[in-house]
Amino acid sequence: MKELLTISLYRLLLPVLFILAFPGWLLKMLRRGGFGSGLQERIGIYTSAPDFEPSGAVHFHAISVGETILALKLIREWSSQFPDTRIVLAVGTSTAHDLAVGQHLPQLRVTYIPLDFPWMIGNYLRRFEPSQFILLEGDIWPNFLRIANNQQIPVKLANARVSPRSSRRFLRFAPILRPFFSKISSVCIQEIEHASLWQSLGIAPQNIHHTGSIKFDTESTVAPVKSQEFTDILAEFGENRPIILAASTFPGEEVFLTEAIWNANPEALPVIVPRHAERRSEVLSTLTQAGFQVTLRTNISDSAPERKTEKAVLIIDTTGELATWTSHADIVIIGKSFLSKGGQNPAEAILARKPLILGPNMQNFQPLVRNLISSGAVLTARTPDEISSAIRIATVPEEAEKLTSKAFSVLSEHHGATKRHLNFLQQTPDHA
Repeated sequence: MKELLTISLYRLLLPVLFILAFPGWLLKMLRRGGFGSGLQERIGIYTSAPDFEPSGAVHFHAISVGETILALKLIREWSSQFPDTRIVLAVGTSTAHDLAVGQHLPQLRVTYIPLDFPWMIGNYLRRFEPSQFILLEGDIWPNFLRIANNQQIPVKLANARVSPRSSRRFLRFAPILRPFFSKISSVCIQEIEHASLWQSLGIAPQNIHHTGSIKFDTESTVAPVKSQEFTDILAEFGENRPIILAASTFPGEEVFLTEAIWNANPEALPVIVPRHAERRSEVLSTLTQAGFQVTLRTNISDSAPERKTEKAVLIIDTTGELATWTSHADIVIIGKSFLSKGGQNPAEAILARKPLILGPNMQNFQPLVRNLISSGAVLTARTPDEISSAIRIATVPEEAEKLTSKAFSVLSEHHGATKRHLNFLQQTPDHA
């Protein structure tokens, strides 16, 4: 009865939430150029005949770009071990769609995840007839879980991620959430300490598997490598300048971090990578007003004044290049950890053996960050002065070597996580 009341209320509210969110979503798609990539599939509309769709395939669901990258790791490993398996990857954004299609993986069908309206999900299921679903990290929707369960299609959760904030919410609303979460047949968790939470949400203990994080798997992740193109770009700003990368910054952090970098070492070149490239005009304006000479990555070929000035800044306003820029950095500062909350993924910088500076707000990457800090593997800072001090420490070669070695050791605890995932995802879940 509780489940019926909850799902009824959810179905009443869902159209209202959709109407409220639609204008913002439409504007975002216009900015990102998502139209023309098949976005109508998000509402269960398909323009091609269903005859040649991969019926009975394994379906991966990944909402964001980050989750899509994880899904692609799993798909490559799955295809390597079971090359005859038909696979569909359903994503939630046009950027993720472009990324997945651009991999050109053989026999991979890329589509969009339908919104959580029953008729849209019904169209999706009738078209593809999936054999099972593998959800990445947190793509959990009530209508989808109920319909998949009614049709006896196994739903599994891979690389399950629970932030401290999410954990508190899950526990608070566990009685309401349990009827839906219990429809997930198995969960692969990143940290053993999260097992009790998933049990409280209705997952049988034998179907909770500690695998480690695919995101942090040192076995399945190739360390970023340098690009001659990027080397040539950096040379325009002067030879032998220390490169300090601010990765995935959020509003306000660009000036905050750039000024700290300049105060630490006026000869350093700040390379700023905003989390959202469409903020380029805003970032350009705020840094220019702060007195810096700013060059956009997309304008690097344009004729420009001398770039070898002391207050030069390079803004990376393109997508998909962060890993490569990381390989060119001498020090990496993680964005969204100073003037926003949650933080960004530190794994690429660790794999590239770059010393890391973190702000106080890395909630989304616990307990990894907690382990990094307790091991003395990263530098932490809150204020611009503390950031400048951390930069000076990380510039010392001996200190940088200590930091990067310790960080890689902590990350190596997740070595083999992708293969462990595949081992459990291939199994038929036990029933309590």
